[in-house]
Amino acid sequence: MDLIFIRDLRITTIVGDYARERTNPQPIIFDIEYAIPGTEVYESDKLVNTINYAAVCSWVQRECDTHHFKLLERMADHLARGIIIEFGTPYVKLAVAKLGIIKGVRQVGVMVERRA
Repeated sequence: MDLIFIRDLRITTIVGDYARERTNPQPIIFDIEYAIPGTEVYESDKLVNTINYAAVCSWVQRECDTHHFKLLERMADHLARGIIIEFGTPYVKLAVAKLGIIKGVRQVGVMVERRA
């Protein structure tokens, strides 16, 4: 399986269960991998035969702007399943992390894998 990857996508959004997190947007980081759907892109060398990573980034940003989750687990599941539906990839691996919310820890987060 060949994958496209997006590393260190930074988005500021509302996510969290605590009251302070529900009112103050915070930066989060995404790492996303998704399967290239088919082999046509290797012969055609055309964007139409793959999944545009800029479009995936924009979609994730829009979803974070319109859906505010309490848990990273729910956010990761929603986004991974949405990428499969929206872009037609058969596989997604998505990690999402909060930054510096625990003293002495740089990131805490969740990673999910989903298949069509």
